[in-house]
Amino acid sequence: MKQNVLLTIASLFSILLSTFHLSDDIVRGMEKGGASNLIAIPILVVWLYGTLALAERRSGYVIVLLGSLLVLTIPIVLMREVAFGAQVARVPSGGFFFVWTMIALGVTALFSLILSASALWKLQLGRPR
Repeated sequence: MKQNVLLTIASLFSILLSTFHLSDDIVRGMEKGGASNLIAIPILVVWLYGTLALAERRSGYVIVLLGSLLVLTIPIVLMREVAFGAQVARVPSGGFFFVWTMIALGVTALFSLILSASALWKLQLGRPR
């Protein structure tokens, strides 16, 4: 499978998991549901635009790289708090989904980060100096 197709799929999956995570945080009361959460919409739209409309362009790769890096911090920050992770995992309603989302988000974001960095590297090497 082409690397650009893999990058598109992984990036789209990361965007989807990010929306699941934000929704789950609001439902659990870990985030206040309000206008402050609307900042995620333009961020995700720019990331989606970079993934789909700017595919195979340097600017698209940079947007995906930055979005992936930003989202990769979510599971790292949340799961570093061992007590917090254990507390959420014990919640009978949706604890599994929360932890699974964090793991899947970390995997897809890191994979997107690697693929976008690799694509940028190839563009740089193929460029005449």
